[in-house]
Amino acid sequence: MGEFVRLEVSDGVGTIRLDRPKMNALDAQMQTEIVEACAEADRRDDIAAVVVYGGERVFAAGADVKEMAAMSFQEISRHAHLLQSFTRSIAAIGKPTISAITGFALGGGCEVALATDVRFAADNAKLGQPEILLGIIPGAGGTQRLSRLVGPARAKDLIYTGRFIDADEALAIGLVDQVHPADEVHAKAVEWASQFVGGPALALRAAKNAIDRGLEVDLQTGLDIERTEFAALWATDDQSAGMTSFVENGPGKATFSGR
Repeated sequence: MGEFVRLEVSDGVGTIRLDRPKMNALDAQMQTEIVEACAEADRRDDIAAVVVYGGERVFAAGADVKEMAAMSFQEISRHAHLLQSFTRSIAAIGKPTISAITGFALGGGCEVALATDVRFAADNAKLGQPEILLGIIPGAGGTQRLSRLVGPARAKDLIYTGRFIDADEALAIGLVDQVHPADEVHAKAVEWASQFVGGPALALRAAKNAIDRGLEVDLQTGLDIERTEFAALWATDDQSAGMTSFVENGPGKATFSGR
């Protein structure tokens, strides 16, 4: 349990709760605690899926600018590794992940959301990569994940201008996947995550790995990754249970053990 980040578990869903008043500014301590929470969420068998949530008021307003402004070139060169490590740790969770975005998700906060599989936004959400207004660029994955998600032209528009966009525009360009009333967005994210409780955990992990790794390589290499992941699932109890149930009872009736 970190000071500013905690992992809460209920009914098979883990919530990585960001809680550093007032705006969840992502300082080095918070980034380190996110890495630790992600590692725990990944290894725990009682967690089927993960929600990242900053609370009712704000998701995360960005990195701690005061902390970074005082750093020398040598210090920021070292810190840049942590900047990418904490969002990479979110992306590396081998389970379905979703951000429940309320209020501001800016800079590093937007990069946190980009690192999850799916993003649900409150109707009052504001998203953006405003680093250019500080004379810098995104450093926690924004230039890479945003362009892969919404395309290079839209990513360049957001990063070049540093402008904030509302939830409707974020939905229109594919930055978020659903928009809900602010008082419902967290519950909707938990509902989405809950569908994976009792699911085939190893197959879900394999699917995520094949998709994510495949996006980084050429098509043939991606197909090779898929083939390897596909065949490996024949070593699992869930494959046997799922196929036996299908043959005997029809689709959608299997009970999985996650092994």
